[in-house]
Amino acid sequence: MKTFPMGGVHPSENKLSSAKPIEVLPLPEVVNIPLAQHIGAPAVAKVAKGDKVLTGQLIAEAGSFMSANIHAPISGTVTAVDMVANGQGLRQMMITIKREGDEWVEGIDRSDKLVKECSLSAQEIIAKIKEAGIVGMGGATFPTHVKLSIPAGKKAECVIINGVECEPYLTSDHRTMLEHGEELVVGVTILMKAVGVEKAYIGIENNKPDAIAHLSKIAAQYKGIEVVPLKVRYPQGGEKQLIAAVTGRQVPPPPALPIDVGAVVCNASTTFAVYQAVQKGMPLIQRVVTITGKNLKEPKNLLTRMGTPVSALIAAAGGLPENAGKVINGGPMMGRAMVNLDSPVTKGCSGITVMSEKDARRHEASQCIKCAKCVAACPMGLEPYFLSKMTQKKNWDELEARMITSCIECGCCQSTCPAYLPLLDWVRLGKQTVMGRIRARAAAAAPKK
Repeated sequence: MKTFPMGGVHPSENKLSSAKPIEVLPLPEVVNIPLAQHIGAPAVAKVAKGDKVLTGQLIAEAGSFMSANIHAPISGTVTAVDMVANGQGLRQMMITIKREGDEWVEGIDRSDKLVKECSLSAQEIIAKIKEAGIVGMGGATFPTHVKLSIPAGKKAECVIINGVECEPYLTSDHRTMLEHGEELVVGVTILMKAVGVEKAYIGIENNKPDAIAHLSKIAAQYKGIEVVPLKVRYPQGGEKQLIAAVTGRQVPPPPALPIDVGAVVCNASTTFAVYQAVQKGMPLIQRVVTITGKNLKEPKNLLTRMGTPVSALIAAAGGLPENAGKVINGGPMMGRAMVNLDSPVTKGCSGITVMSEKDARRHEASQCIKCAKCVAACPMGLEPYFLSKMTQKKNWDELEARMITSCIECGCCQSTCPAYLPLLDWVRLGKQTVMGRIRARAAAAAPKK
């Protein structure tokens, strides 16, 4: 069984909602739409207070090459374009819409009819994806049209679809593969055409045998698409780990990208969104979100419009348990704790995990015992304890030399530490600081306009 070559852990899977079919969450009365739902510059609002909008209408335009369009997830009246608190309590610019019915813009095909043939050129496909505002829906939120725009001098050799979903608890990709497998595979053919390759792989961990069997049967009808079962191992859903597992190729350290080894990687839910955008004219205004937790009354997979308050998902799953200690946007390994449950679902939100006080409580940290478990667990071959110490000492030059920017923030180091040291917290701080220094140097060296 294929897997990546170094590090990794096998946390308890807790896939509590894997057998729960996707349900449609009722439309919210009010949505808050952040202008930053991608890794680049925030989108620029194209509506103002008092404007009437239709579902699927462009309301914010990409602000730069690395930005992405944003569309109205409901129809109604714009009541504000202002700063609103996000899940971490930080205020960011959002568009607020009060729902009035559900009227859609013309040209969007909302039928379930499968459309297999795509007559568009590669450039037209990428333009459609850009217009629809599609970003990586596994959490990275990298604009998909940028990923598909291969730089001069580079050549794609294969497309890899990330159906791994190795994060504990989350099952949104799993259910999407099972319930929209045909559309997803057509999406794979569209991605292959967009980047000009004849080979695609769909990587799925073998704890999802139903998805492996289902997509293998569908993929057999298409040329060049292969489903690759993978050994269960976290963080196999990381781009570099998935490429290594599927192709055996190692992506060099930053600034190298997957395209440097001929690979273009897209998440399973992103691939389904590509199908909807190109074949149906559907912008990215909704997604499947897992709402889960051991003490939730009814964990679910909910088709949710963007901007819906997280509290609405929790209510649909039976409400917040009395012993809830933490609500996480994402899964327990890479997700972020929330302080505001009225914050909105965004394009990169694949799940909401509710943890009990017992499970959420951090142990008191003690002294490092030099066991090197963090080193053995790191899938990037780094030394997490050393990096955390250098961060505390503010030795930024040493951190940069030791490739701290290669860290994928997977949390393997912290989860294996017998001394309960907050390794990831320190490494994340060090990485952010070093990346800021690198950007500052680049800006200083750039020609003055």
